Amino acid sequence: MRQLKPLAFGLLLASACVGPTPQMPWSAQFEGGATWFSRNDVAVPGDGGTRRSLDDTTGTGPIPAGRIYLGWRPTARHEWRALVAPLSISGDDVLSEPVLFADETFAAGVSTGASYRFDSYRLTWRYLLHESKDWSWQVGLTGKIRDAEIELRQGGRRARKTDLGFVPLLHTAVEWRFADDWRMLLDVDAAWAPQGRATDATLQLRRAFGDHLDLGFGYRTIEGGADNDEVFTFSWIHQAVVSVGVQF
Repeated sequence: MRQLKPLAFGLLLASACVGPTPQMPWSAQFEGGATWFSRNDVAVPGDGGTRRSLDDTTGTGPIPAGRIYLGWRPTARHEWRALVAPLSISGDDVLSEPVLFADETFAAGVSTGASYRFDSYRLTWRYLLHESKDWSWQVGLTGKIRDAEIELRQGGRRARKTDLGFVPLLHTAVEWRFADDWRMLLDVDAAWAPQGRATDATLQLRRAFGDHLDLGFGYRTIEGGADNDEVFTFSWIHQAVVSVGVQF
């Protein structure tokens, strides 16, 4: 069985390059909009740091945010998609109580700055499981690299927690083509585990303008975090988005 697993994996990758090539195998999508936080709770370390809402210092938004997708379809059913999605927020406030963060104590009654950064880089393979005149459904796997940082500043004192790691996610995308040139899109990357969870989901209304261009607008939510000895962090982010897609 151990010898069969590499063979099966190799056959799966090879299958992604077998079959007729679509007339327009490449696509790009540029998305931007306004972002709000409804939750941004942190504690560093997770088992001894002061648990507090970072929103009290950074605010909840709105702030601008954007992302870029690049897709390649080697066959009609297989697609690879890369994503770059930076996100950051910062602000200043006067602490109402002392805060222990990353082995530093920040005094109450003193102006304190905070910043939160969560940059996401992903590569998705997805397979067209079903397609009809009105519906299509894709399923796949996403490999995500998260590059995160939380920092507090008070006078000349700074403390930060960084996290660079890999997260595997499940992917699904459903399209409903309910009228000529119009479609509703649900696109989700998500995973759950005892140590934490991650969800990135969008619902968008999109309209095609010819064969090469489409525009969309809708809502995106990003929720998740981790709870362990090193860090406790959970965020819930909401975005009103507008996007432009091109096929070539």
